[in-house]
Amino acid sequence: MPDQTDKQTFSDEDALDFHRLPAPGKISMAPIKPMATQRDLSLAYSPGVAVPVRAIAADADRAYDYTSKGNLVAVISNGTAILGLGNLGHMASKPVMEGKAVLFKRFADVDSFDVEVKTTNPEEFITVVKNIGDTWGGINLEDIKSPECFIIESELQDLLDIPVFHDDQHGTAIISTAGLINACHITGRRMEDVKLVLVGAGAAGLSSISLMKSLGVKHENTTVVDLDGVVYRGRQVSMDQWKSVHATDTPHRTLAEAMVGADVVLGLSAKGAITPSMIASMAPNPIIFAMANPDPEITPEEVKAVRSDAIVATGRSDYVNQVNNVLGFPYIFRGALDVRARRVNHEMKIACAQALAQLAREDVPDEVAVAYRGRKLKFGPDYIIPTPFDPRLIWYIPPFVAQAAMDSGVARVRIDDMDAYRARLRERVDPSAALMQKISSAVRAAPNKRVVFAEGEESTVIRAAWAFKQAELGTPILLGREDLIRRNAAEAGLDFDSLGIEIVNARVSDKNAEYTDFLYAKLQRRGYLKRDVQRMINQDRNYFAASMLARGDADAVVTGTTRNFNMVLKEVRRVLDVKESLIGLSIVLAKGRTLFVADTSIHELPSAEELAEIAIQAAATVRKLGRTPRVAFLSYSTFGNPPGERGEKVREAIRILDQRGVDFEYEGEMPPELALDPGLRANYPFMRLSRDANILVMPALHSAAISSQLVQALGGATVIGPLLVGLEKSVQIVSLGASVSEIITAATFAAYEEGISVEFEPEDEVTPPHPTPAVERSMEPLVETRPVLTTAVPPTEL
Repeated sequence: MPDQTDKQTFSDEDALDFHRLPAPGKISMAPIKPMATQRDLSLAYSPGVAVPVRAIAADADRAYDYTSKGNLVAVISNGTAILGLGNLGHMASKPVMEGKAVLFKRFADVDSFDVEVKTTNPEEFITVVKNIGDTWGGINLEDIKSPECFIIESELQDLLDIPVFHDDQHGTAIISTAGLINACHITGRRMEDVKLVLVGAGAAGLSSISLMKSLGVKHENTTVVDLDGVVYRGRQVSMDQWKSVHATDTPHRTLAEAMVGADVVLGLSAKGAITPSMIASMAPNPIIFAMANPDPEITPEEVKAVRSDAIVATGRSDYVNQVNNVLGFPYIFRGALDVRARRVNHEMKIACAQALAQLAREDVPDEVAVAYRGRKLKFGPDYIIPTPFDPRLIWYIPPFVAQAAMDSGVARVRIDDMDAYRARLRERVDPSAALMQKISSAVRAAPNKRVVFAEGEESTVIRAAWAFKQAELGTPILLGREDLIRRNAAEAGLDFDSLGIEIVNARVSDKNAEYTDFLYAKLQRRGYLKRDVQRMINQDRNYFAASMLARGDADAVVTGTTRNFNMVLKEVRRVLDVKESLIGLSIVLAKGRTLFVADTSIHELPSAEELAEIAIQAAATVRKLGRTPRVAFLSYSTFGNPPGERGEKVREAIRILDQRGVDFEYEGEMPPELALDPGLRANYPFMRLSRDANILVMPALHSAAISSQLVQALGGATVIGPLLVGLEKSVQIVSLGASVSEIITAATFAAYEEGISVEFEPEDEVTPPHPTPAVERSMEPLVETRPVLTTAVPPTEL
């Protein structure tokens, strides 16, 4: 159980300020087409807009092609059941509905706007939504009280030809069902055998028990309890058609009686509804989902006080196993929209629940640990459901939803290439995805590369090597003590034997004598004794790894997680020579641009000659990455105005390139806005750049490092690197304490650099299909496990 001091607290004033400043609300609109010229306006509105108008008039489905309908969801409420606050009116629900719209965009790049309907009459509500429903590709109903919510959703789904999804019902049902699948797996139960008690017969509770029954839980093994006690067959008090479906023949009349011997209890009621004595009476290894918000029916601390063998989930983020609807609705709608589904049906809900359950069993990326203050998550009693900040959700879940929609016949269009679809999904929230997909595909298609992971005993390195091998990017070689590596791998839940990952212990390797002789021959006239070199080879894995590379026993090396960059570089350079010039090159991806920034790690205050070499090396690397290099030498000065010493060095670098007759465009000195804005360049007709620069050569290391780190810190940009370019053999040095995904990225670039090329379009740019939200994002893992669900989907409908 996490320390409860980790709870995030804030005052009422903090909450009001968040929603009020710097502008009221949480959403706004931004155009996705240019609006800079008269021609743009003519195309966007009159007369150009008449062309798609006529096309849609002839075929209404063409709205998916010519408008935002296919990526637009309405979040609609009348405010009769706001969060846990009750019926506070339609306008009081607006902050919640705006929040839902933000979550759609943040997690699945779905555009969403809120609609608050001023009526508590179900028929009036249905009429309003029916008449405006065709505007959207889907409708998310929210915070509508039971039982009206059942009627509203059912009728609207019949009246409209788009998905209508009441998240309070089905979102909770899907996430809790995913948790139950895994809790049963951990405790060795079969769904068919569990005895389940539902506390709370509202929309979420009844939908949850219905979905669980469709996955195997037997009706006769369930008991529903509401405010009037057990819902038994023949009860007359406070019954309706939705409760009656779940009534059973049972002698129990109270919750306490129903809980005796139960395997599972689902709480969707109110604080204090479940007592410690009830938990104590349950079967061994009980599964408790106390999901009332903001306070659960019973706290995890109270459960643990009486049952140390329990698996507990709540609806709160400050406890383990949070049942959070954001794990479901963004990705359900993403998959539904992408196949233009007519509804979200039973099969799609089951597919989502099963996919979530399977994802929880995968190795968890380090980015998730960062979001949860360093807490390492691993499948088990305290981690049965993925977390909302797992970056894999966007590409893992929607394909299963989309496939279920196609298989069940509610999709208007088909997705034939699911691997390509997953790649496009990643591009929606990670601007680096398109570039990295092409590089990883090139590495995967090339002859198998042997990549040395020098710090092989580290847990993050072991996990990175495992993922690298699993993704078929090459053969990883881990340097370190085999017993320690295997022990750390086992703790991470990784099976090395099934993948055949190679382990080399430098201290006992039969290559030691060969590597010592080789390195001594290089260093003997630099003051090194042979015993010094022997100690370096035996005890320092960077020397050993670099020697493997130099002697042809490996193709690439990745290192740096336990030492700072400069120390590692010195060690590697004692073994490997520089080909022509050595530079650090960072890749910045932001707002559809791909920029290469140099030098970000090697030359502190480069001379004019070094600046010219940096440009040449960067241009060669960018060309190898399939881009046409266009170099801008950046400075505070614009072609000598104002003058200064650093500007003169840049001008001298230009003269050097003029004399050398290089085969790429270059220009300078200039500030960044001139390099990236064609409108400003019009004031300088002599400039030699045909388009915006894509290589920015900085006048000094500090300006290069600060600028690339600044854009990443501000959010809305992804920075890869710095990549090490120019050694005779391929080595990449990651930052101290690098994450698993950063190590995988570096290893893939290392393998790519070693004799692999890739075909890009000449001006291929990384442009997300829709503008992405300007929020801070961590690097996602470069590779993914291609998921396959094997559980059969029952054909029955809820």
